[in-house]
Amino acid sequence: MKDFFYAIQDLFVDVLFLPYDALRALELENWFAANFISWIFIIIGIVAMVYWMLQLKKYSDNNEENKSISSHSYL
Repeated sequence: MKDFFYAIQDLFVDVLFLPYDALRALELENWFAANFISWIFIIIGIVAMVYWMLQLKKYSDNNEENKSISSHSYL
C-alpha cells in the first residue's frame, strides 16, 4: 500500500509539477520573464471568464433556463 502512495508522489513531483519548478527557477534567473508568463496566464483566465459570462448572457437572453419557483420540489 505504501508503494501506491509513493507512486502518486512520484507522479506529482516528477511529472505534473515540472512547469511550476521551471517557473520557480526562471524567477531566480529573470524576474521580468517569470512575471510576464504569470500575466499571460492571468489574461487567459480573464478572457475565459468573459467568454463564459457572454455565453451565460446569451442563454439568459433566449429564456432557455427554467426559472420557475416550482423547478425544485423543496421550494
